[in-house]
Amino acid sequence: MDSTRVTEQPTSFERPQPGVDPADPRGAFLRSPAPTAGTGAALPAQGRSGGEPPAPGAVTPGGSTPDAADGSASEHSQPGAGPDAEPDAHRPRPAPDGIPVQPADGQGRVDRVPGGKDRRTGQVTRPGRPTPMRRDGDRLRFVGAATRRIARGIDLDEIVMGLCRATVPTFSDAILVYLRDPLPVGDERPTGPLVLRLRRTDRIPAERDTEGGGFMPIAPPEQPSELDSVGEELCTVRPGSALAEVLRGVRPVFTDAPAARAALPELLGEEGAAAVPDGQRAVLAPLRGRRRVIGAALFLRRPERIPFEADDLLVAAQLATHSALGIDKAVLYGREAYIADELQRTMLPETLPRCTGVRLASRYLPAAETARVGGDWYDAIPLPGSRVALVVGDVMGHSMTSAAIMGQLRTTAQTLAGLDLPPQEVLHHLDEQAQRLGVDRMATCLYAVYDPVAHRITVANAGHPPPVLLHLGGRAEVLRVPAGAPIGVGGVDFEAVELEAPAGATLLLYTDGLVESRLRDVWTGIEQLREKLAATAQLTGPDHPPPLEALCDEVLDMLGPGDRDDDIALLAARFDGIAPSDVAYWFLEPEDAAPGRARRLARRQLSRWGMDELSDSVELLVSEVVTNAVRYASRPVTLRLLRTDVLRCEVGDDVPQLPRLRQARATDEGGRGLYLVNRLARRWGATRLSTGKVVWFELNHG
Repeated sequence: MDSTRVTEQPTSFERPQPGVDPADPRGAFLRSPAPTAGTGAALPAQGRSGGEPPAPGAVTPGGSTPDAADGSASEHSQPGAGPDAEPDAHRPRPAPDGIPVQPADGQGRVDRVPGGKDRRTGQVTRPGRPTPMRRDGDRLRFVGAATRRIARGIDLDEIVMGLCRATVPTFSDAILVYLRDPLPVGDERPTGPLVLRLRRTDRIPAERDTEGGGFMPIAPPEQPSELDSVGEELCTVRPGSALAEVLRGVRPVFTDAPAARAALPELLGEEGAAAVPDGQRAVLAPLRGRRRVIGAALFLRRPERIPFEADDLLVAAQLATHSALGIDKAVLYGREAYIADELQRTMLPETLPRCTGVRLASRYLPAAETARVGGDWYDAIPLPGSRVALVVGDVMGHSMTSAAIMGQLRTTAQTLAGLDLPPQEVLHHLDEQAQRLGVDRMATCLYAVYDPVAHRITVANAGHPPPVLLHLGGRAEVLRVPAGAPIGVGGVDFEAVELEAPAGATLLLYTDGLVESRLRDVWTGIEQLREKLAATAQLTGPDHPPPLEALCDEVLDMLGPGDRDDDIALLAARFDGIAPSDVAYWFLEPEDAAPGRARRLARRQLSRWGMDELSDSVELLVSEVVTNAVRYASRPVTLRLLRTDVLRCEVGDDVPQLPRLRQARATDEGGRGLYLVNRLARRWGATRLSTGKVVWFELNHG
């Protein structure tokens, strides 16, 4: 075999190739240098009829020139095929992945004459050992099949496992794969010393090795092999050491070479190095990626198996090169997949807020597990007055760019919601933002605001599929909302509609990936969704709505094979509402008597609710907040008490500046009101409105 070139393509032995007579024993083979003493790697001369060598420059029937300058030959020849070949029943059967398996006797299809000579070549052959011609053809097929198996891996473990499974037992009895710890990513420069960790090892169990395999005959082991003790978990490569020099050389070497023999104790430990068989029965192959050495592979054969040959170093080089480049790409792919997954995860809400009067549940399914990025998003944003904004949107595409645009639009929607703008105004500003992000930044969005006190919902739509409302009795209806134009079109007015949101009803917001696919149009999918919701509601009866989490799972179950063409975002809201008897609301004139009146109103309402134990705390906090409001307000101040699982108090005024918590000095007469609120309240906050602000606090009750 030519020492400078090894093809990666397997030799085809299943069908004849153009220009090659499968019955001609002079087919083209991968050529080798002239035979040398003590080696069996050289190819015998291809004889003409009568055994005479071909003339210089002659072309064989297989299409190869024996004396070609580069020593290459056709990759489509069929070793051993000829008029004297044995019947098909005696051909070696290929192992999985097309790797040829040598028969147990090792004779292959060699036609012998008395005296141990090959009838075609006239060379003496040893019993139980394939001819060099036979081995070279099998090597070529093995390299092609092994590299295909390695290339099928996507992640790091699959590639390393593919290398192990392709080489054991076909090429070696055992393999140890060491990789850098940690593995550098791309052009990243590794820091610290070079540390190799044993990533994977594979050995032939006794029960697997009873018939022999590979393109070299294997003797079945009679007892546990000493190879089982080879290998150390971790080794540090010292600069200038023998192992560092071998790795720097990049080329595979036999471990009986002085440099490699000196490197084994550093890699395997003293005990492991002593267990490596003598002779050419171990090959140490550095694994070099695109930039640097990323590990090493050690191929081992038992003492009872024939040793490696010089041409096997080329096989090991091919395996090491393909594995190292595959590992390099797998690490890069893994880093990009991690970044994409983190980007998508941080763009979506980790948890949904707990809002008064509404329960929430959500689901997100990417279009593909291998690329968990997309432009779909959902959100739930608490608003002043115990309201909540429900948002769902879909940016065109499934790339990281789509995910980045989605994150920008979601952040913009949260900022606009904090300003308490009407839904149609929010969509208008999102449209302007999408146009600022660039050309063709298109998205659909549905923005809804639920008021649990008024039991109403206001919805504005920008080219998104309409929401579905599941009533308490089990009736599901598609809400009639003006579709509007997608975000990014520009120059389009958006319209909002106000609808009833009765207690016990469930609103379902979703993206088009749930209802549209190659197998159905969007309106067919919406009708199927409506029927699915109605059928699910029938299971719990007319007086009990289905559990929210279970309802989301049932909705996703409507997806069949071929329906996952797009990302899916799903947001479900169960409207509990707040009963009018649990709400108290007053207007207070901005005058000095307002704090005293607010205290009396709060105490009286708490007495009606049977919450007298909170009267002292509520009076104190209401007095402080109302005092701050009337000091700067020019219009009536609002005071509202809400009784749910907590007691919530809201004070609104027409001043947009938000109060800030600060530590008052000893000489200050004021500035301690918010400090008291912060110490006594369960939670508190302030929200800016288009007409002013609202300061609120919550207290636990029994």
